[in-house]
Order: sequence, then C-alpha cells, then structure tokens
Amino acid sequence: MKVLSLNRLKDAEKMLEETFPEIEFVFRKNIDEIDEADKKDAEIVIGYSGKADQAFFEEMPTLRWVAWYAAGVNNLPLEYFKEKSILLTNASGVHAKQMSQFIFAYILDDYKKMAVSRRNQENRVYDSKLTGERVDGQTILLLGTGTIPQQTAHLAQAFGMNVEGVNTSGHSVKDFDKVYPIKDLDKALRSADIVVNVLPETKDTYHLLGKKEFETMKDSALFINVGRGTITSEKTLIEALNNHQIRHAYADVFENEPLNSDSPLYDVENITITAHITGNYRENFKDASEIFIKNFKHFLNDGDVVENKVDLNKGY
Repeated sequence: MKVLSLNRLKDAEKMLEETFPEIEFVFRKNIDEIDEADKKDAEIVIGYSGKADQAFFEEMPTLRWVAWYAAGVNNLPLEYFKEKSILLTNASGVHAKQMSQFIFAYILDDYKKMAVSRRNQENRVYDSKLTGERVDGQTILLLGTGTIPQQTAHLAQAFGMNVEGVNTSGHSVKDFDKVYPIKDLDKALRSADIVVNVLPETKDTYHLLGKKEFETMKDSALFINVGRGTITSEKTLIEALNNHQIRHAYADVFENEPLNSDSPLYDVENITITAHITGNYRENFKDASEIFIKNFKHFLNDGDVVENKVDLNKGY
C-alpha cells in the first residue's frame, strides 16, 4: 500500500515510517513535484495543498482515502469523493489551542488599547491616563461550538466572561453558558459584546452575516473572524464598519484570498487585518500525523476511521 504525502512532514516522516514499516510512504515537497508514477498506485493521500483540485485526484485510480492536514475542506471536490466512495478526514482540533489564543490576543489587544499605546510610542507620547476595559462580565458569542470554540469558551470562562454560542440545533456544550440554535441567530447577536465566527464554509453558512445581522449587533460590538471569509461579503463588512454598525473588527480570513494590495478593506479605519495566520504552528504536521496514525490503524483493520471523518454531504 502506498501513502502519498503532498508535503514534506519534517520529524513526522520518521514517526510515520517507524509506526508503519510495511507501508510505502512517498513524501513530496509540494504538489508540483508529484508525478504520474506517484499517483498511479497511491491509495491514500495525506497533507495539504491549495492546488489539489478534482483533476489532480482523478489521476489516482486506486485512491481510497484523503487525510487532509487542515480543518477546512470546502475547496476539495466533495461531490467527486462521494461519487467514488473516497473517504475524507480532516485535521479539525489540531488548530484549537493556537487559534483560541489568537482570538484572545485580538480581544485583549482591543480591550487594553494596545494599538493606541503603540501609536503613542511611535509619536513619542507618554499618556499615563490611557484606560483599557476589562473583559470579565462581557458576553462573547461564538458562531460554532466545535473544538476551536470549545477551547475558546474554556479560556473565556477563566476570564469571567459570559459565554454563548450558536450551533445547528442549540444543543448544550461544555463551558458554554447558553447555546442558541442557528434559527435564533438574530436573538443571539443582540446581546453579544464580542462576536467570533469560527464556522466552516458550507451552503448554510455562506454569507450568513448580511446587512440585517450587522444592524442587529450592538454598535459597540467587536467582530472577530477566524472561520471563513465567506461568512459575509466584503462589501457588507466594509459597510458595517464604515457606518459604525459595529465598533471594530479583527479579520484573519477573507472572501477572496490572498487579499490584494488594492483591497478597499485596507482603507477601513476600524479593522485590524492579519494574513490567515491564526492556524499556523510549527507542530501542525506532527499533530495532524498523530490523528492520521490513529485512524490508519483502524483503516488497516476494517477500512474505516474513528476520528475526524468528514460528512461529504455536510462538508464538515
């Protein structure tokens, strides 16, 4: 059996080869280095590449499983995988710690007025009367209640915040004080001081936040997006910020990426932009490989997996 990696996995390569010495592993630096010989008998693909489209996978006649080393799978050919009965897993959970810490970095940067202090430093201004806000008692609303929101909710509880969430059915989740069903999104948005999107991209979440939803939010609300940029249109977000329907936004993901230098978002005063970096961590390949190892042991026994299996109909 051949396992083809779309990436060089550093120390994880040795871990995989030592765990499964009878398996042929082929590691390539990127998708451009993968040739026809690599593809023709690969039964499993691991790793991540933005260039892995349907045409790429169609050249693998023996493909049975794609172990995607990222959480989002919306750009993969899900209908093709379903048609060919190709199993798909993702790396959901790998990014939970660093992304939840980024969320709080954004919150504390805003509430403690760190950008103002930085500007003061650059202008050689010493303002000892600058006063930040406290986060305890604030209501944080997490759109999504999966692994990343759960880790974020745990941190929020430690800060003494009121933690609310939105999921499909409104079912309760650990560390959340209240969870709304998605049909009650407007009600959830009304009371939130901080709104954090961590939802995946699906047909149901595409442009979920429109003009009406931003008008529903408090004009003092902080909006943070680390999920998918397609949760709202770029135009809608810009209008909400320019019209001060919300106070400020931190955006790490965008409707169209990479964000071009001429994007009007760069001209908006009350937004802080980062370049899709919240999931970056030097141990991601190792952590994702550990998920793969657990699943691969089961796959070798019964042809199925036990963790992070993607529902091809739902897209997550």
